[in-house]
Amino acid sequence: MGSKSRSKSGSERPGSPCYYRLMKDAKVICRTECPNPPTPPIPLSPCWAVDIVKRKSLNGVNDLPKFNLYPKPENSRQILEWNTFLPFLYNYKKVAVVEFNGLKMYILPSEPSSSLCLSDEDLLFPHAVVAYDRKELIVKEVCDTSVDDRQALAGRTMNLLPEMEPLPVNFSSSSPQSHMVPLKSCLKGVRTFELDAHVKGSNSDEKGTCSSISKCYEAVNSAIPIPVKDVSTERNFVRADPSYLKTLGQAHSGWIFGAIAELVDNSRDAKASQLEIAVETIYDKTSASEIPMLSIVDDGEGMNHKEILRMVSFGHKQPDEDDLDRIGRFGVGFKTGSMRLGRDALVLTQTTQTRSIAFLSQTLNEGRDNLEIPIVSYRRHGQCMEFDTSVQSDALAKYNLEAIKEFSPFNEYLIGEKAGLFQHRTGTQIYIWNLDKWGSDYSLEWLPGIPGASTFHQGDILIRSRRVRTRPGQTSRKVPLDYSLRSYLELIFSEPRMKLYVQGSQVKSHPLAKCLNNTDVINEVLMGKPVHLTLGRSQVDLDEGNSGIFLYWHGRLIEAYKRVGGMIHSADMGRGVIGVIDVTELMDDGNGGVWVHSNKQGFQDCEVYACLEEWLGKKADEYWDTFFDAIELEKGKPRRYKPDNEWVQCEKCRKWRMLNADFDSKYLPKDWFCYMKPFNGKCEMPELKPDRGIVTIGTKRSGYSYGMASDDKESIQIGNDSPVSEGSTYVSHWKSVIGSMVLQPNMRKDMRIMLTWCVPSYYLPLQRNCVRHEIVFQLTSL
Repeated sequence: MGSKSRSKSGSERPGSPCYYRLMKDAKVICRTECPNPPTPPIPLSPCWAVDIVKRKSLNGVNDLPKFNLYPKPENSRQILEWNTFLPFLYNYKKVAVVEFNGLKMYILPSEPSSSLCLSDEDLLFPHAVVAYDRKELIVKEVCDTSVDDRQALAGRTMNLLPEMEPLPVNFSSSSPQSHMVPLKSCLKGVRTFELDAHVKGSNSDEKGTCSSISKCYEAVNSAIPIPVKDVSTERNFVRADPSYLKTLGQAHSGWIFGAIAELVDNSRDAKASQLEIAVETIYDKTSASEIPMLSIVDDGEGMNHKEILRMVSFGHKQPDEDDLDRIGRFGVGFKTGSMRLGRDALVLTQTTQTRSIAFLSQTLNEGRDNLEIPIVSYRRHGQCMEFDTSVQSDALAKYNLEAIKEFSPFNEYLIGEKAGLFQHRTGTQIYIWNLDKWGSDYSLEWLPGIPGASTFHQGDILIRSRRVRTRPGQTSRKVPLDYSLRSYLELIFSEPRMKLYVQGSQVKSHPLAKCLNNTDVINEVLMGKPVHLTLGRSQVDLDEGNSGIFLYWHGRLIEAYKRVGGMIHSADMGRGVIGVIDVTELMDDGNGGVWVHSNKQGFQDCEVYACLEEWLGKKADEYWDTFFDAIELEKGKPRRYKPDNEWVQCEKCRKWRMLNADFDSKYLPKDWFCYMKPFNGKCEMPELKPDRGIVTIGTKRSGYSYGMASDDKESIQIGNDSPVSEGSTYVSHWKSVIGSMVLQPNMRKDMRIMLTWCVPSYYLPLQRNCVRHEIVFQLTSL
């Protein structure tokens, strides 16, 4: 029956018609017209919230008085909803129940249309039959699930519950029919209305007039007085306005790299071995031009439907305890990170058996009254991926896929191309476009790099402002990790395992604690918990005038260059001194909570953090007083410092190998493996951990030359593992030198000394004046 016939039948019905909107879970199904309301008239709400029950549970419904409801859809979406709602009642022998003001109404489907040729605008059921049971009127409050009349007119509200699929809403589009589902699919196994009508956490006794998430208020056009209700039984739930997406992005308003770090954390938690971050261009049909798009692609475990639904939902329960193997904790990382970087984000994720697509978009929800997040899930059937009808109906999956294609640059071909990157493996891909702007340009600036060129021509993603983050006492304006993503990712993890790529070129990680000179490792107990602090001097930071402590939590950098002690008050004090500490155990409150900000860029102001600051300042000052060397400026002879040990990471097993003290890592190939020189080992060999309590003192470090080949040096070590015999003349000579050192007041008497001597071969045999050349003493606590 077409729209013309509906208009004709409507004009033949006498009387003044009344209009009511049928709603389910705060979503308008369809506007309806009632030409013959109950007599005598009863004040009815303009919006009817329906509950779905089995018809066999109702007796005597056919004997009740009835009236008809004729559909008067306001848009194409309401046609779709009407053609979904009534076929569901008809096929599954269900009844929609509405109850208010002592009146129970039962909505039953009429007989379906017998027409064989139906267009998209035709209705499968010409009308619905409403049977009503009039009882003694009871004054009750009427729930308007639309929150306000404007939302009911627009039909754009929906319920976003955790672990519940978002229901479709109308899109403002020049082609409304693009979202229509073929009518034949509406008659086969429709599941849209099988959702439980009760709000989670409520029971049958608590259920009011409607089950949607909304606030109750007075009945519209009702002259019946509303008594004061018992506020102790009122339960308020929330909805999410689309503007909340922009609010979420403000969690990283101070530093945009914090948003990227959230996505990197998610990949590490998914046990990814490789992560690629790049800015590419994509054609946008809305602007009819190429636009930049940020991509984050990993090979982690991927997510199934339930997991990706949890990822895009707002406000889920935090874990009861702090998992040492996971960085994610607060459940807001993806949303805050992606919405800081751009207005729209698409997630494509794959497990061994499933694939899901989620679309978090400000563009799609612009001008709406509630937030919609389309999700499409597939399940593997043989070699193909088909809609997973166990988690969503076929019609809903098609509807969400059409929404993604309309409001994003992605079509089925591009989605298929990106899915092909998985190559039958698991992983997650995140694409963000409509990137954040810096004036007329973008906040991020990207350099493509030159393939195969030196490290100076590698690609990078930069913050356009090049602004250095504010730190108390800092005067240096050159802190690369503040505005270079490559520099930041080099230090983001204290024990880097995952391969990171920026703009196509690999990031060479630098575990900071392994790259220091004059290292002093401090193990103490603070607030009843053990702390492990590594202090040393960094050549790079000495040149750039930086200093401070790097605080890691779960192995991830939270604060960098935190100036403590005398560093706060003097720019010169502590220059080049770097500290590294992991405070995971210290920042655990013991009750499952942590004293870490949700954006993971700082710590809460608490007693433990205040004590930590004081302790770090004391240890940094002691280190400066003990190991500070006066800087002697000699023209043409710049002072250079070498790390205490050279470390290199295997590209296969990702283990770190400590090399000989006299080896220069710049001679290593770009891709180094355990079987190569100078390690000459196997990946199965355990990773060497530096002993705690080691102090390395360089009595003359300025003599180190980066141009000197390792073949021109020889090494002598004195100690339990020394290759030099105990009776050697070399040992006798240096025992006398070391013996005079341990008698100094500032030396501990319970420490032994290991000597490593690096000197050109022509200085051998050793003479007393050889002390002028590079010497490294290692004092190991017994």
